[in-house]
Amino acid sequence: MAVKMRLQRHGSKKRPFYFIVVADARAPRDGKFIQKIGTYNPLTVPATIQLDRQKALEWLHKGAQPTDTVRRILSFKGVLYLKHLLRGVKLGLFDDATAMTKFQAWHSEHEASIARRNEEHRKTQRARKAYTPVVKKVESKHEEASEGTAEA
Repeated sequence: MAVKMRLQRHGSKKRPFYFIVVADARAPRDGKFIQKIGTYNPLTVPATIQLDRQKALEWLHKGAQPTDTVRRILSFKGVLYLKHLLRGVKLGLFDDATAMTKFQAWHSEHEASIARRNEEHRKTQRARKAYTPVVKKVESKHEEASEGTAEA
């Protein structure tokens, strides 16, 4: 049985909300699934992702194949990097403590970059709201001519 990690769509029309699930590859997109491992909401800025990192890692070790979008989500959340580090531990390149130290360093750097990006986004949003175009009323020659005839 081929197992896939994929998105299961919920939400109303033009308002998508996704569950990240592990399902049989033959099952329909919104059909039966084996386990729910997280959620993904693309409508928020930035997109909201809730993911059980440990369950995702277990399913990857069991051989579940993520779809392209889920692979990007797993990469963003650091699951694929953690799998890579644990593979190094298994091969004897370094020990488990070193792998966790590397992952924690990556995770803190990643969270800082996300925070910087969010702050930049908030600044641009504030700048857009604060911007008010200056509109001057320009009197045309036609209006001046009509005013002149009305006074006479």
